Amino acid sequence: MYDRKLLSKLSRCGWKVLSTYLKRTIPDEGATPGAAIAVQTFGDFQNFNPHLHVIAADGCFSGNSIFQVGLSPKPRDLQELFRYEVFKMLKAEGKITDAVIENMLSWRHSGFNVYCGPAIWPHDEDALENLAHYIIRAAFSQERMTYIAEHESSDGIAKVTYQSKDGKTSKTFDGLDWLAQLTTHIPDKNEQMVRYYGYYSNKSRGMRKGADKEDDMPALINSDLSAAQFRRNWARLIQKVYEVDPLICPKCQGEMRVISIIEDQAIIKKILQHLGIWETRSHDPPACKIPHTVEFTYDDAYSQIPPGDYFLQ
Repeated sequence: MYDRKLLSKLSRCGWKVLSTYLKRTIPDEGATPGAAIAVQTFGDFQNFNPHLHVIAADGCFSGNSIFQVGLSPKPRDLQELFRYEVFKMLKAEGKITDAVIENMLSWRHSGFNVYCGPAIWPHDEDALENLAHYIIRAAFSQERMTYIAEHESSDGIAKVTYQSKDGKTSKTFDGLDWLAQLTTHIPDKNEQMVRYYGYYSNKSRGMRKGADKEDDMPALINSDLSAAQFRRNWARLIQKVYEVDPLICPKCQGEMRVISIIEDQAIIKKILQHLGIWETRSHDPPACKIPHTVEFTYDDAYSQIPPGDYFLQ
């Protein structure tokens, strides 16, 4: 059974990370980012796959009708902190344990992915409309679905064949199984699948409307924060989150600097073995007492992402 109550918390995790990032690209302490976040629950073949689609302003709004354009987000920066926030949320909800988190952190592929599309200018109304349609699209496409009636099926059971988005593969479901899978994506009563945050939130819009500023068009200005300065600020944030600074020597507490990057795996292993800190992290998680055990079945021998993700109860 999927716990849909966690979907709103997932949305807040995404907003917390994105707003933190955007605020740090602007030197103005009072600047406010804005975003609309849609929660989608379906994968390519209607499997339950919660993820977020976000339309966000690429900067922050100031109180004096000014919009400061920030630096373009880097997916890897957002991905690391988003994973941390989701793990923290799921642990607080009692859905995962420290042992599960430790095991997932040892995966070669994190199981998380962030994609940042190109910026769209305000005057490009067609592109904005297409993007808005995309983030709230339906769970399935009728054009990709083929119905096979009972009398046309080899076993006398009605079926539905559904084609993948790229058109290269397809999957056939029994008619009732197809309907049962679709019903998992029906929102609960009063469940909001699209949420507005920051400058676009209902509270902010109401305050601007009360002050007769709702129709004001903010003036666009560029941020005077350089990319190098932002990278330093973001590095300090990551250090604060993980409570460790990788550039501080653990012996003398002096500041270190990067002098070279070694990418040859054989050399890396040899150095770490010589230092006595080589560790293979592909082991099973330590034993722990949990109320029940969930066994995940992976789609193939290489995937590390369970079909149901972690929204199980």
